[in-house]
Amino acid sequence: MKILHTSDWHLGQSFMGKNRKDEHQAFLAWLLDTIENETINVLIVAGDIFDTGTPPNYALELYYNFLTKLSTSSCENIIITAGNHDSISTLKAPKQLLEALNIHVIVSGDENENEVIKILNNGKLEGIVCAVPYLHDYVVRQSVSSQTMNDKEYSLTEGIKEHYKSVYSEALKLSSEKNIPLIATGHLTTVGSKTSESEREIYIGGTLDIDSGFLGKYFDYVALGHLHINQKVGCEHVRYCGSPIPLSFSEASSQKKVNIVEFENKSIKVTELDIPLYRPLVVLRGDVSSILKELENIEDKSTWIEVHLNDENPFHANEVIRNKAQELELILLAVKIDKRETVLRSEDFDVMSLEELNPIDVFERRIEKEALEDEEFVKELIVNFKKVVNEVQNS
Repeated sequence: MKILHTSDWHLGQSFMGKNRKDEHQAFLAWLLDTIENETINVLIVAGDIFDTGTPPNYALELYYNFLTKLSTSSCENIIITAGNHDSISTLKAPKQLLEALNIHVIVSGDENENEVIKILNNGKLEGIVCAVPYLHDYVVRQSVSSQTMNDKEYSLTEGIKEHYKSVYSEALKLSSEKNIPLIATGHLTTVGSKTSESEREIYIGGTLDIDSGFLGKYFDYVALGHLHINQKVGCEHVRYCGSPIPLSFSEASSQKKVNIVEFENKSIKVTELDIPLYRPLVVLRGDVSSILKELENIEDKSTWIEVHLNDENPFHANEVIRNKAQELELILLAVKIDKRETVLRSEDFDVMSLEELNPIDVFERRIEKEALEDEEFVKELIVNFKKVVNEVQNS
């Protein structure tokens, strides 16, 4: 059995006002070719197919065109799980139609969904996938009045663990003690993993106390999504594949990959396969002189550029850098001032545009300006605001 593990496509993402359709189109074309060339039996997409709950029409078109072409490929088992960015209703709408093409879409993990999927090859059972999506609070944690934040975090962690134990028990029954691999998916942040700047806080109020030791002892491979950096967590068979394209400038130097997982009975081999880069993202740091030299060395005109400026006269340097980028026909998306720069005054230079801020950033900046003295009150305000934002984005 040969599995391709991918996640965090974020179709429809707007990057500082820029459309990313061409990048995603190139990735999906490459993915189809890779599935054929590598004779993949099982495709697992571990969440965040779309960037928002209401993706633009072109993003939906990319998704459905890909699945249509995939249904005629050599890959006979397609498993797609929802992430925290995905709308349950958007993914669920064509679910029955996609099941006719052997495409399994798991959106919430509630009791009405069958998360335990048999992987068959010519009628022979080769493996079982416990397709666990992003688990919303209402699925795994009962609401109890007067709970502290620590109580809520503990309750959420235990609820998710119990959910995995439950699907594992179902998988054991289906395997009938055969020597076949049990695979799980997940969309969450595990203890000990590496994050980038582009991931949204996934649960309100804190982090989960779930590590690779818990997941790894039940399953032969764990295909994780949510974090955008390809990595193994604690052991060889618990892994994030990462996003297929860099979703923020913090990922500019990160090689994007998919994981190819090969099983011979329960013997496992994992290969990280590099994804070709369609459009480079470049971060330049320094004073005006060094930045100008680096701009002249950029040959690919499709490159998106972010500048971190540390200069004695940042207002003038910003103007010079932008003029130079325009002269060279380069795409300069942002110029940011090094926070250690003391010469800069807020009235001289607008250091950040709204495209670079999310609603939580804006709220926290506004709270900071109020200079409220009650720290507990401020903390509670931010927690409640994050909860509202999360509910709106996932509705």
